[in-house]
Amino acid sequence: MNNCKPKLTLDRPMTYQIKVPGTLDESWSEWVEGMTIETEGDDPPITILTGSFDQAALQGLLRRLYSLGLPMISVNCVEA
Repeated sequence: MNNCKPKLTLDRPMTYQIKVPGTLDESWSEWVEGMTIETEGDDPPITILTGSFDQAALQGLLRRLYSLGLPMISVNCVEA
């Protein structure tokens, strides 16, 4: 079997996980382009946004989160 993973490119959608401090509830789902929203921890809470999109959409989402003043804890490609 060929265990070749797809190559990360600018135009291929990939699944990303973005962690930000604080709590965003499900009402933010449409605003963050339909990503799943999970919260972990209590002190301090961390919101984990997970969704699939290309690099251009990722850049747009990161700019939107920046405009809200939300610092990024991490941004990871979790599925290629």
